Amino acid sequence: MVLVQAWLSTGLFIIAHDCMHGAFAPGRRGRNRTAGRAALMLYAGLDYDKMAPAHFAHHRHVGTHNDPDFNADAPHTPGRWFLRFFGNYYTHMQLVRITVVACIYMALGASLINFAVFWAVPALLALGQLFFFGTFLPHRHSASPFADQHRARSVGAGGLISLISCFHFGGYHHEHHLSPQTPWWRLPDARKTLPA
Repeated sequence: MVLVQAWLSTGLFIIAHDCMHGAFAPGRRGRNRTAGRAALMLYAGLDYDKMAPAHFAHHRHVGTHNDPDFNADAPHTPGRWFLRFFGNYYTHMQLVRITVVACIYMALGASLINFAVFWAVPALLALGQLFFFGTFLPHRHSASPFADQHRARSVGAGGLISLISCFHFGGYHHEHHLSPQTPWWRLPDARKTLPA
C-alpha cells in the first residue's frame, strides 16, 4: 500500500508539473495554477508559485550551473546531485505546513504513525522516484553526447515501465523537452510525431 501511495504521490507532482506547462487545462491559466497549487500542497506542502519559476529556469538552462535541477559539479553522482536538488526546493515553510497538517490530523484522532507511514514515507519515496527517474537518469552526463541543446535523454524503451517509474518523464524525457506543453499521458504518442 505504501508503494502504491508513493506512485500516486509522484502522480500529484506530475499533475502540478503539467499545470506549470499549461497542459492540465489548456488555455486556462487560472485553472492550471489552482490545480497545480492543490496538487503540490497535497503531495508535500510545496509552494507552486516558488516551484514554477524554478522549473522554467530548468527548461531555459538545462544541464548548466543555472539549472536548479542539475548539479554541474557532480553530473555523474546521484547522491551529491540529489542533495543540491532537494536543497533548491525544500523550504522551512514547507516543514511548517506539514507540521500544521499533521497536528490537524492528530487532533481529529489519526495517529502520527499512520500519518508518517501513509503520507510522509510515500512522499519521500516519490521524491526519490521523481529525482532518479525524472531528473538524474534523463539529464546525467555519459560517454554518448546529448542529441541537442535540451541535454535530455529518454531512458528505457517506454511502455508500462515508463509509466510506473515516473509517469513517462523518464522514458520520454527528451520528448517532454521538445514539447513541454504535451501532457504526461501523451508523451508516448509524441515520440511518433516529434523530430528525433
